[in-house]
Amino acid sequence: MADLFKLSDFEQSEAPDSGGGHGSESLLTGALRRKYNFGDRVSELNVSQDPFFRFLSKVSKRPTDDPVFKYTERRPSWHKRYGYIAAWGTATDPSGTEVVTDICDDLGDPWFAKMGCDYSNQGNLQNILGQTVTHVVGGTNTKPNFFLVGQVVKFPVTLAGVSDYISARVAAIDTTSNAEYTELKLITVKGCDAGSAFAGVPGTLDAGSVAAKDKTANEESLAAYKCYVIGSAYEEGSGYPDSWKDQPWSTQYGQTQIWKTAMAMTNTARATVLKYSANEWARVWKENLISHKWDIEQSLLFGRQETTGDIKYTQGAVDYCLNFGNIFDLDINTKTADDFLDDLSGYMDPRYASQSPTVYFCPTSVYNWLHKLGGYFKNNLEVSSQFRADMAMTGKKKVFGVDISTFSTPYGDINVARNIHLDGTDIKLLGVGMKNCAWRPLNGNGVNRDTSVYVGVQTLENSGIDRRVDLILTEGGMEWSMPESHAVWK
Repeated sequence: MADLFKLSDFEQSEAPDSGGGHGSESLLTGALRRKYNFGDRVSELNVSQDPFFRFLSKVSKRPTDDPVFKYTERRPSWHKRYGYIAAWGTATDPSGTEVVTDICDDLGDPWFAKMGCDYSNQGNLQNILGQTVTHVVGGTNTKPNFFLVGQVVKFPVTLAGVSDYISARVAAIDTTSNAEYTELKLITVKGCDAGSAFAGVPGTLDAGSVAAKDKTANEESLAAYKCYVIGSAYEEGSGYPDSWKDQPWSTQYGQTQIWKTAMAMTNTARATVLKYSANEWARVWKENLISHKWDIEQSLLFGRQETTGDIKYTQGAVDYCLNFGNIFDLDINTKTADDFLDDLSGYMDPRYASQSPTVYFCPTSVYNWLHKLGGYFKNNLEVSSQFRADMAMTGKKKVFGVDISTFSTPYGDINVARNIHLDGTDIKLLGVGMKNCAWRPLNGNGVNRDTSVYVGVQTLENSGIDRRVDLILTEGGMEWSMPESHAVWK
């Protein structure tokens, strides 16, 4: 009976890597014509140098079976019921020119308002701070569809520079007269002093003046003008109200990138016993694995999603946050604790960020600054404009092998990891919502393209060339969603 080929028949008599990884047995270099999948084990190498990839590998790894992968963003609807006043008055057609300044001051007063929104009624609402992208009130597909008869709406007003509000019950709704606005008949529940002017319009609303349809502003400047639904009120014995729905879904896509690292050495060099590190091939093999992982970390931080011919590039954290996420400034020489607290209060708004545990990655300089900012003695004995007693560095722990410092703030603890890849860059702090990003290695049809080592892609036996070449290959990409849950300080 003929001998059967066994895996051992393809093993080369060569000692395993004596210096690699967590134990010498984890990094074998001697098997020819064999593929080793290192998708999980490669993340164990030099953890402190690649903390972002390490976290992704452990908590946010979802294989894809397509190099161009689609996914959806889903946002809740409960906090989206706000609009802006485009016109108001006692006329039955608020889009007309009749505007008065002394309505709504008494309980039961009837009046009308034309309401617009600045976000898509398909549900793609974002709370993005610091972006230059404008919000268009009354833009395409922004018509409010959530107003119902019986709702109570709060309208901000001003009088002599003092902020107040009117609340009114929706008595009737006209959704047909305007393409991008909803007209409401309202009955005042809480009035205000005569002479008040609505602050509920972006810009100053005086008699004879209304907000234009193309009025634009950023999120922060519009915040003071939002008119929110604050509940509902119905008479005893009344029937059930109307209902509304939105489509809180947004379809996005990402793509994979291919990383390659070759290890080549002549057989003469492989056979030579050297000082200090006798097996030069084993040393180079380990170093190339580390450099391969280093390259992935750099790409996942600084890459931009592009396609050039047949070459695909995935999107890194910095590019995504700068283009879509929250943006703040951080100069460690001038940034005060109060300034930083203001940033966190916007970014950690529970309407947007509460469902996403966040890891903050920073360069060495900011890592030191945060420790000084939250130092025990500074916070408790020498409070100044640079330091706050309610901010403190409360401890350090290892999470998946990464050193994490816990920085306590009034808005909750933040987990900070030093990332040396950010040293010397303009990026001072990255806040990454780990539930809203993922590492997507390509894996389908029984072919796993996560980090793998292809041993003996060229040997004397298969090529006639007196050398050996191994190949490290990774194909995967980043999925980014919910930009409101990510932030960058620069």
